[in-house]
Amino acid sequence: MSRLILNNSKKATVLLKYNNERHSKNCFQCLRMSTRHHMQSVGFVGLGNMGSRMATNLLKKGHKLVVYDVFPEAMVPFKEAGATICTSPGDVVMRSSCVITMLPSNAHVLQVYQGEGGILESVKRGTLLIDSSTVDPSIAKAVAAGADKQGALFFDAPVSGGIMAAASAKLTFIVGGNSAEFAAVQELLQVMGSRAVLCGPVGSGQAAKICNNMLLGVSMIGTAEAMNLGIRLGLDPKKLMDVINSCSGRCWSSDVYNPVPGTLENIPSANKYQGGFASRLMAKDLSLAQDAANHSQSPIPLGALAHQLYRIMVLSGWADKDFSSVYEYIKEEDK
Repeated sequence: MSRLILNNSKKATVLLKYNNERHSKNCFQCLRMSTRHHMQSVGFVGLGNMGSRMATNLLKKGHKLVVYDVFPEAMVPFKEAGATICTSPGDVVMRSSCVITMLPSNAHVLQVYQGEGGILESVKRGTLLIDSSTVDPSIAKAVAAGADKQGALFFDAPVSGGIMAAASAKLTFIVGGNSAEFAAVQELLQVMGSRAVLCGPVGSGQAAKICNNMLLGVSMIGTAEAMNLGIRLGLDPKKLMDVINSCSGRCWSSDVYNPVPGTLENIPSANKYQGGFASRLMAKDLSLAQDAANHSQSPIPLGALAHQLYRIMVLSGWADKDFSSVYEYIKEEDK
């Protein structure tokens, strides 16, 4: 009799596990179907320089938007445009079939997902969660584990391209997550960007983004140094930029986002380095790269020097200036 009870108990456990997995799978299948049309509602948490532009593109494409930001004034334009305003991240997820977050740091992501009134406290089974913040890969994995326990689907999807690409829906999303469920996010991401690249399992998107931003920080400093040197040698900055961008020194920092005022229009260097990607955020991303390098025992001599320089800039009053202001910082430091 005891053996029969044990066998029946095992069968019940297996059946329960099967039903839960089937239910979760069906939820994600329904979610994929909903992305072919317009989702009932898309939640967005974090309406800063990048998040506000991404959320605006969702509205433009007809998605019903549910938003939250810690600064109430950031939500005002969205309320006027017809979005639903919420009082917490948990409130957002209760009203949404998908939630996208765009936040400044590790601590902010953990608070929004795991804190009191957070997303994981109220998330429904089958909800799609996408974090487009740039954080440590371990943070993405921790949030994904919590989401999985609740039957939700989590992807890390940091972005590249800056505020101009965010405004024009030309971002590149660097994605980590379940390849079998990638279709559930790809169509939605392409409303806000031109490309979504699946790099591997959860955390892979963050790892790739950290590598990219370390290179970006190094290349911006190199561009600033080269432009400053050429100008001091008597070269016209636009002529020098043209030469660099026609030769092997060309990079995004020289061609699209040149740090010298007057060389290009509609970028931060043309607007006293206002807006854009703050130097404090570049310092944060380089800190993530430094931590990852230490953890993996990878030498990053130039990355480490770039980290030191941006940390000094932040401490010297340049924290909220766009990271291309390193050009002006270098000029001032030499006086």
